[in-house]
Amino acid sequence: MARGPAQSNTLKVGDKAPDFMLPATGERTIHLANYLGKKNVFIAFYPLDWTPV
Repeated sequence: MARGPAQSNTLKVGDKAPDFMLPATGERTIHLANYLGKKNVFIAFYPLDWTPV
């Protein structure tokens, strides 16, 4: 489904992160919902990590 200019998926400061799953070591999967109400979660994105700059 195409999104028009008035629609956006951009999160703003204070928004709740959408639920997602990520692969982890040991063939495990990390599911954000598993931490809801149990732990604080800090999510950081480093677009230039492991790239020559």
